[in-house]
Amino acid sequence: MHSMTGFGRGTHATERVVIRVEASSVNRKQGEVHFFMPRDLAELEPRLRKHVLGRITRGRININVNLEHPSGAGGGIRVDMGKARALKAAFTTLSDGLEQELTPGSSDYLRAPDIFVFEEDYQVEEIWTALQPALDEALDSLIEMRAEEGADLQVELERILAALEALTHEIEEHAPSVVTAHRENLLRRLRDADLDLASDDERILKEIALFADRCEITEELARLRSHLRKFHNYIENSGVVGRSMDFLCQEINREFNTIGSKANDASLAQLVVTAKTELEKIREQVQNIE
Repeated sequence: MHSMTGFGRGTHATERVVIRVEASSVNRKQGEVHFFMPRDLAELEPRLRKHVLGRITRGRININVNLEHPSGAGGGIRVDMGKARALKAAFTTLSDGLEQELTPGSSDYLRAPDIFVFEEDYQVEEIWTALQPALDEALDSLIEMRAEEGADLQVELERILAALEALTHEIEEHAPSVVTAHRENLLRRLRDADLDLASDDERILKEIALFADRCEITEELARLRSHLRKFHNYIENSGVVGRSMDFLCQEINREFNTIGSKANDASLAQLVVTAKTELEKIREQVQNIE
């Protein structure tokens, strides 16, 4: 079981280029990959995305790629004279329109896009060959960190799950006493009202039977125990289980809601509230599980 939060870094060098890759991830419902790298490498994005999503299924993954050239191995700088002349002409037109002498300075040429173009003498395929080892190293570190955090999440989930199982057992143990308490309260109210009816009177027995049917939670408890066992299986699974856990939390919550609506008993209702509080802790943790 992995979390969706982590960080990794990788480096690979050749005679012509040094590539450094940083990979970080946070939780998302789907798998998203975002790249931060030189514009010239944009055509590599589809291959990079496929490579990353082949190893990581869920989360927002940020990939930062930095290229450096060993001394003397870099490209040159090309000056686009057409754009430089166009900028100068624009200043001349502006001067004529404002009747004020305006001339472009060196900073204006530097700020204008694409007048100075840094040319790289590498091929994209060459960069891909050098980039892949650095990317894999970064992803290895990222996945390792996600696994470590996943192990911590597993310990916490097992602790909360044990608390939920204990509360479920308390609910199961307490449930039969609800009908008994109702019978005693019914007889006491009848006595207080000076209605002398025997405890085995048909009308009393019918009322108690109807109440017992409304309070019956055997099916809900059976489904609840089944869901909790399934949750244990997900925790021990090494695959992608985050979505399944999230869905199972909804099913567990539904069973507790049903039990709470049938409770008709303060003690049972309090146990349900406590159980739902513990379940909410699980739901918060599940949001960060791959």
